[in-house]
Amino acid sequence: MNHIAPYDAVIVGGGPAGLTAALALSRYRHRTIVAASPAAPRNAASRGVHGMIGLEGATPAEVRARAWAELDAYGLAERRDTAAADIALLPEGGFRTVLGDGTQVWSRTVLLATGVVDIHPEDVEGFTACWGRTVIHCPFCAGWENAGRTWGLVADDADYAARAATGFRAWSADVIAIAPPGMDRAEEARRALRVAGSDLVQGEIARLHHHDGELYTVEMADGTRIDRQTLLWAPPQRQVPLVTHLADTFGLVLDDDGFVIVGADQQTSVPGLYAAGDLTTAWEQGAMNAAGAGATAADAIHFAHPA
Repeated sequence: MNHIAPYDAVIVGGGPAGLTAALALSRYRHRTIVAASPAAPRNAASRGVHGMIGLEGATPAEVRARAWAELDAYGLAERRDTAAADIALLPEGGFRTVLGDGTQVWSRTVLLATGVVDIHPEDVEGFTACWGRTVIHCPFCAGWENAGRTWGLVADDADYAARAATGFRAWSADVIAIAPPGMDRAEEARRALRVAGSDLVQGEIARLHHHDGELYTVEMADGTRIDRQTLLWAPPQRQVPLVTHLADTFGLVLDDDGFVIVGADQQTSVPGLYAAGDLTTAWEQGAMNAAGAGATAADAIHFAHPA
């Protein structure tokens, strides 16, 4: 295998969390390497990043290109277009990260900023084509672009389903809930929704009818068709294989929902191993939150391991 000079930190992942951490560490004069898979990132389907001041509406690719132009000006962050294959804690201190191309990197610390993987329902025709456009997982991320349309909230929890009546009025005055058969307390949710002028439809979604990702009808398994233009649908998520491997073999602790547990300094259960971004939380995902966590991790890394 190839070997390269030691680094202050290896950052695994080149999204908002990883790149923000790389910028902050560069300003702290730390030498870092950013290992990011060349595969399309999770947010590749997004038409624009929102909530990041000065970057409103920029595409994910534009954000990354600008970030690397800024990082290159400092000359302390090295980009590697390959995923990290393994990470080992060394007896003498520090970490050895094996990259996908076989290169071994020694560093004092490692920051995991891999994000998570959205598990698309394989049996729902049209889901992937609409994903990120008219099937959205976050109203803040794409609610503005879908405002004034008819919405469906896909939910398997009665309390969440009941929020269809009032929780999304900022974007739509016509929101119904779509829930699977057998959902607990379905009738309770349906009554609450109908009182508020909404409704609950139960059944399995089979197909999304769309024109180039623009949804217009939801077809259920029994053939029922529901005219909807936008679905708010948060599919299950899983960790990338590296994080799962570290949890199985490395002592990296996950919570009951499978997210990496970190402290206020973004440090994981493994000293010197940090994590930032969507892999640590189900409810505070988004570019701004990830960037903030990356900055927090960079601060912690610097003060614990000054350059």
